[in-house]
Amino acid sequence: MVPEREGGREGRATASGGRERAPSGATATTRPRARLDQPRPPRRRLLPEWDPEAFGRLSERIARFLGTGRFIVWMTVVIILWVVWNVFAPQSLRFDQYPFIFLTLMLSLQASYAAPLILLAQNRQDDRDRVNLEQDRKQNERSIADTEYLTREIAALRIGLGEVATRDWMRSELQDLLKELEDRRDGHGHAVFPAERSAVRDADDR
Repeated sequence: MVPEREGGREGRATASGGRERAPSGATATTRPRARLDQPRPPRRRLLPEWDPEAFGRLSERIARFLGTGRFIVWMTVVIILWVVWNVFAPQSLRFDQYPFIFLTLMLSLQASYAAPLILLAQNRQDDRDRVNLEQDRKQNERSIADTEYLTREIAALRIGLGEVATRDWMRSELQDLLKELEDRRDGHGHAVFPAERSAVRDADDR
């Protein structure tokens, strides 16, 4: 009987005060729903993050510097100073004895890093060239379409102009008609026939 009273009290409290019972059992361990109107919090990553575009630009700068004569001159000067120091310097100050194993290691390390950087710069350049070629192809297609359209329009205008009576043609027709009227008037004693009147009207209409 006691549990029923407690349940009745809890039910009345919920109905009167608007208080809800705390979830218990399996419902207490449910995860809160993710809201779709808010962005997700950034995830923590163990690996460092970097900007691919910034790294690509840096690799292109390094690749451009490696392909210049300045880099060759500086590398030659550094190698000569390295060798001269480790040959003629006092024994206690030499850090790379003959056969210069440390120098060989440094040059190998430089080559191992320079090759991927150069390849990365070439790939980025190939991507840019591919995009430029695609844009040039689309531009050429638009230019060809515009040229064909203008050609059709010019041909249509020429056909239309061929069917239109020009000023010279009208002048020549009127001159011929006047000559014919003068000849008929001279031959028939200044008489103008109805057919001539209709011809004059047609000429005026034109």
